[in-house]
Amino acid sequence: MQLKRVQHYFGEFERFLRKQEAEDRLYIWESQATFQENWHNEALDWSVMYDKALQNSTSRRLWKREAFEPKRIMLLFLEMEPDYVKQAFRDLFNEAKSIDARMDRFVFYCDELLRMYRERHPHSIENNHYHGNDYDIISLYLAFRYPADYAPYSLERLINLLRKLGVGNLPQANDPVRYYKVMRTLYKLMQKEEGILQAHRKRLESGPYYRGESLLLAYDFIYFVTSERYIRQGLCRPFPGR
Repeated sequence: MQLKRVQHYFGEFERFLRKQEAEDRLYIWESQATFQENWHNEALDWSVMYDKALQNSTSRRLWKREAFEPKRIMLLFLEMEPDYVKQAFRDLFNEAKSIDARMDRFVFYCDELLRMYRERHPHSIENNHYHGNDYDIISLYLAFRYPADYAPYSLERLINLLRKLGVGNLPQANDPVRYYKVMRTLYKLMQKEEGILQAHRKRLESGPYYRGESLLLAYDFIYFVTSERYIRQGLCRPFPGR
C-alpha cells in the first residue's frame, strides 16, 4: 500500500463519517450488537437463538433479499438436523484452524444439509443454501461472532481497494487470509487517526450499535472507498495524480 494514498482516503473517510450518509450503514453495527447479545453455543433451542441473533430493527437486507434467504434456509436445516448445524458452526468458530479451511468446511456442511433436505423433501423447490463459495454470509457469522478479528468478506471490494491504494499484485481468486490481513492492517492504522475515531464514535451514540473493537470500521472504509455511488456523489474524491 502507498501511504500517501492511504492517508488521502482516510481523510475522505473522516469527512464522510461526519455526514448523514454515513448513518446508512449503521444497521450492520446493530446486527453485530444483536448477535453478540444473543448468540450462545449452549442454547437449548438453537432455532430460537439463531433467529434472535439475526434480528434487526431497521433492515433485513443482510439475511433476506429477492431470491436470497440464507436465514430462512438455515432455520429449515436447524429444524431438520440441529446437531449437524451446531457442529458446522462449532467448526466455523474454531480459531485453532485456518480461516480458509473453516470457511470451505462450512460450505461443505451446508451442501450436505441441502442434499439431506432435498432427499427428505423431494418436491421442494429449494435448491440453494446461499452459503456458497463467495463467503459473504459465512463471513458475516465470523464478523459478528469475533468483531475484532473478522469483517464481511468481499473479493471484488478487496481488488478495487488495492488498486486505489497502488498495490500491483492483485488476488486472482478468493483469498480470505490476505483479505483479513489487509483489514487488520487498515484497522491498526486507523487507530492512530483520532479524527476518524471521534467521528465514528459520534455516529454510534444514538442507537443500539456495537461499540467494542470491530473490524467493521475497516470494512466501512473499504465499502466507502470502492462504492461507485459515493464516488459519483463526490463524497469520495479520487487520489490526485496517477
